Amino acid sequence: MKLFDAHCHLQDPRIFHKAPQLIATTVNSGVLHFAVNGVSEEDWNLVKDMSERHPSVIPCFGVHPWFVQERTPNWFSTLKEFFEITPAAAVGEIGLDKGSKGREIDFMDQVGVFRQQLELAKELKRPASIHCVRAFGDLLEIMKSVGPFPDGVIIHSYLGSAEMVPELSKLGAYFSFSGFLMSMKAQKAKKMLKVVPSERILLETDAPDALPKAELNSLFLVDGDPSLPRELSAKEEHSPNVGSASDNQFHASKDSSTLPKETLNHPANIHNVLDYVASLLDMTKEELAELSYRNAIRLFSYEGSKILTEK
Repeated sequence: MKLFDAHCHLQDPRIFHKAPQLIATTVNSGVLHFAVNGVSEEDWNLVKDMSERHPSVIPCFGVHPWFVQERTPNWFSTLKEFFEITPAAAVGEIGLDKGSKGREIDFMDQVGVFRQQLELAKELKRPASIHCVRAFGDLLEIMKSVGPFPDGVIIHSYLGSAEMVPELSKLGAYFSFSGFLMSMKAQKAKKMLKVVPSERILLETDAPDALPKAELNSLFLVDGDPSLPRELSAKEEHSPNVGSASDNQFHASKDSSTLPKETLNHPANIHNVLDYVASLLDMTKEELAELSYRNAIRLFSYEGSKILTEK
């Protein structure tokens, strides 16, 4: 079974020093590719270097809405330079946010920065990974004015309504699902998933965020995560369900809701996302793995992509 993590942040300072270990463990679990998304000028070099060191990493560069205020006057020319010297790169993470954190950042600034990057993605014929929180009306309006997007855009960690799906799909959107989907009522999530075209479904972890809601014995934990209780530390290199009978009994008695909210998400937990989404779609996990992997390969097979060089 092959999997593709369509959106994560392995360059995040919380896990960057452990990235080689996390990548090795996750690849060993069946994940062949990671789309690693930058969020600001400060981490684009880290993403680029990680991509050069790890064949499985697809680099993505962009300014996330939370970091719009930190951009330099030359941010856009710097961004274009990164794409010129990194033909394997996609665009991301970009987007719009009217949530609790997004409200702190001027929305017109967000819109301007987002639109520029979306237009660049279209010009470069590369997919763009989009963050959208409580701004789907604005997103649709901008996508209609800039699009359509024959090379695709990813609405990452999609938690929007079922009603938005057809219009976004028409413009070229793919819908990527992470552990955050488990925060949505199951009935609502199922209704939304059922209207997503099967050829537009992707899976992701958004690691180190979006820890899936699951029993502890099914989760990979990040070794040395400072938020973890002592009895759960140093488990990262052990796959789920490995350990003594007493360990497993301890784990089975708890789920991730008992962990601190700061607990880091390991990219190998894409398997939990796979299981959950497959159950809502009434598919086997093998069917969904094959479907979502095929979709991601198609989306990331733009000119210059690592995917093409592997074929």
